[in-house]
Amino acid sequence: MAVDGDETAARGAGSAAQGFMALPGRTEDGRQLFLKCLADMVRVLRLDVAPESDADDERQWRHQVRGALREACRQELVLSEASFGVLMKAAVYDPDPSFNRQFVEPALNAFGYRRVRSALLDYLRTGTNQERAGAARAWYWSALPLRLSKVRAEGSDIGGQAEVDDRSVMVGEWYEAALREFVRNEHLDVRRCILPGLPLRKSAYPPELHDLVEAAVMIARSHPDEYIRHRVEHQVRG
Repeated sequence: MAVDGDETAARGAGSAAQGFMALPGRTEDGRQLFLKCLADMVRVLRLDVAPESDADDERQWRHQVRGALREACRQELVLSEASFGVLMKAAVYDPDPSFNRQFVEPALNAFGYRRVRSALLDYLRTGTNQERAGAARAWYWSALPLRLSKVRAEGSDIGGQAEVDDRSVMVGEWYEAALREFVRNEHLDVRRCILPGLPLRKSAYPPELHDLVEAAVMIARSHPDEYIRHRVEHQVRG
């Protein structure tokens, strides 16, 4: 699978200036699972897109779905309870670490930071390795400001419940779970995806986790994967 959108694009010019390597593409091909996620989203959100089975080109159909969702978010989009699950699943299974924002952002605006982050944390703790890696990619966008003023959950007013959420909610829980997962899970995609968002300063954790921080740094520095070795040195120096 080709890498769609590197990490420097997602993180902006500041990261590019530091010379970060692009986050490699996943080692597992999850395109068919992602297509199913998109098909479910088209059905549940009632997006104006023809079924994937009628499309001549798979890639073009994916772009059509993304475009239809963007357009729906510009309108008064009311998201049902079922919409939350399909948006989060699409965000987790999306192979692109920049485009998955398109699924996280409407979920944030309609359902709030706590619910979105709780779902991602659950994927990290109990999901498959593909889901754990995808949750780590999607977590980056879970701090976005709420700018989709016309997107709301069914039964709520525009700009209602989501606005009261704190953008710092559940951050400590995520850091601890991600640190533990990085140390215990040897799966390459999981470690590659967790590392960029993982603080490697002991001051970011309670004393009982300091040994795990040291273990994570040691694992990353001695890892056979070039991206992980490269990335950890930037983070330890930062």
